[in-house]
Amino acid sequence: MKNQENILLNIKDLHVWYRVYGGYLKVLNGVHLMVREGERVGLVGEAGCGKTTTMKSILQILPPGDFHIPQGQIFYKGQDVLKMSFKELQRLRSREIAMIFQDPTAALNPVFIIGTQIGDVIKYSAAFEENEHKETIKEQSIKALKEVYLPDPERMLINYPLQLSGGMKQRVCIAMAISSPRNLLIADEPGTSLDVTIQDQIMRLLNEIVEKRKTSIILITHSLGVAKEMTDRIYVMYAGTIVETATPEVLFKNPVHPYTKGLLASVPKISGGGITKGIPGKLPSYLNPPSGCRFQLRCEQGDPICSEKPPQLFEVEKDHLVACYLTQR
Repeated sequence: MKNQENILLNIKDLHVWYRVYGGYLKVLNGVHLMVREGERVGLVGEAGCGKTTTMKSILQILPPGDFHIPQGQIFYKGQDVLKMSFKELQRLRSREIAMIFQDPTAALNPVFIIGTQIGDVIKYSAAFEENEHKETIKEQSIKALKEVYLPDPERMLINYPLQLSGGMKQRVCIAMAISSPRNLLIADEPGTSLDVTIQDQIMRLLNEIVEKRKTSIILITHSLGVAKEMTDRIYVMYAGTIVETATPEVLFKNPVHPYTKGLLASVPKISGGGITKGIPGKLPSYLNPPSGCRFQLRCEQGDPICSEKPPQLFEVEKDHLVACYLTQR
């Protein structure tokens, strides 16, 4: 394991609640997550388990007035993001961390052309000099669009988002994220709106960028295969908690948490063999979540202690942490 000085991002015991009519949705329940310099980290779990909320918390872009963080810390380069001023947060978003959002239609402003939107990202980045000419911004914009395999990038600059297909808009969002140097890239299901062949190209591109620029990346994905191929370490999230983390080799060879085992068992086999079993049940209500382990209602191996208090991450082997009482018997 690399020393502690190489830690770029460190999330500790993060809780995030959303305010709704009936009270608070207690979505994140003590999330622990760490990213080292130049590391590729995967975050997997079923839809609605809090992956995107965790990432938006890093950039502090959750809906204003609708969320509450009762406890937790988010350290970026040793500085607590939750205590940053507005100016410091603006610098963090424009020069340090870039995020590729899952929904490109919502991420792009419909009233501005693509050239204006990608140009603003370049203009306010650390690599841009104030005296640089507009043509330089245009050249960098075209270069970024070419990198994501968009046809006729010069014409693309004068188009509005509504003139593009879903896949094209997604690639524009990726181009915006890679158009200027960043220390951390957050990719929230970057291949959602793309066809299979372009998905593979984009994943390879992101991998090349990380290798070439020594950039760290957090890849949110539902595909365990993508996480296995693309990352150095995987975090498995369930209902707002990290239940297991390990390297891909260890996680796929020796999954320990019942939820991780269920996810792996749910992956269809290329060779056939019938319908996968899946995981019975559904995510618990965040309005009134279980008092102990949040997976207890769907777990076939639970003990009475599972309903008493949430299990903490426990090291079962080197760099392999699991939050389950089964490992502590």
